[in-house]
Amino acid sequence: MRGYGFVAAGGPEQQASVEVGEPRPGPGELLVRVRAAGVNPGDRRMRDGDYGVAGPAVLGREVAGTVLEVGDGVTGFAPGDEVFGGCPDMQGGWAPRARVTAGFAAHRPPGVSPEQAAALPVAAGTAWDTLTNLDLPAGATLLVNGAGGGVGLPLVQLARRRGLAVVGTASPGKHALLAGFGAVPVAYGDGVADRIRAAAPGGVDGALDLVGGDALRAVAGLVPPATLYSIADKPLVAQLGGRDVTRDRSTAVLDTLARLVADGELDPLVRETRPFDDAGAALALVEGGHVTGKVVLLL
Repeated sequence: MRGYGFVAAGGPEQQASVEVGEPRPGPGELLVRVRAAGVNPGDRRMRDGDYGVAGPAVLGREVAGTVLEVGDGVTGFAPGDEVFGGCPDMQGGWAPRARVTAGFAAHRPPGVSPEQAAALPVAAGTAWDTLTNLDLPAGATLLVNGAGGGVGLPLVQLARRRGLAVVGTASPGKHALLAGFGAVPVAYGDGVADRIRAAAPGGVDGALDLVGGDALRAVAGLVPPATLYSIADKPLVAQLGGRDVTRDRSTAVLDTLARLVADGELDPLVRETRPFDDAGAALALVEGGHVTGKVVLLL
């Protein structure tokens, strides 16, 4: 089977179509005919070697499609079911057929398209888990550092739904979208901490950083260390006394997110879809860091 991934750990020059064996579902897994697959910053980190995968390997952490086979011990799913979920070992989804972890899979409701469903497990799932980790009460203020991307936009929506006030840093081109979802947008750059203080005069109760580096340092002093989270710069957030987001990765979370999409309460914001043959260009879009919302491959 031919998928798209990388031949060895490294930069974009290592990306290529790769020939791999036909996947078979292991215990607790589904084999899915892929219809749509999400593209995420984590795919770049996988290619770079950050997760210890040397290659050749197929990229792709999340998919939506049709169940072809179920592995040993799997209940609640059968061939022919329309599903979405996450791939084992965070790879393998950019291919015609992929293994999916049954415990991190859910049935796709009729009102949710394959491309919407494929955008949920990583980005919206991380957003949901962030709010669970923070457990802020209604009326508290959440800072989203880098609010205009694939995780930030669903986080803003879910946080507002829980009654949180939200301040989101983003480039000016994304401010109107954030304001439309009920966040107070703030520009990056020099003086960002002062702008956040002005937007949240009562202070910030919790934060998720999606940028890392100097952008994380610039806002870290605004929030108690115990409620400072980052998925963009885990070593630095640990130095600052904060923490990484603990992921749930369960069917229950995916069921909830899909229901919210079907009910019109959550927009996964799939702003860019590309055919499978454009997988390399799709990853370049995400790697460039200027995409609003999610990029999804269609197979």
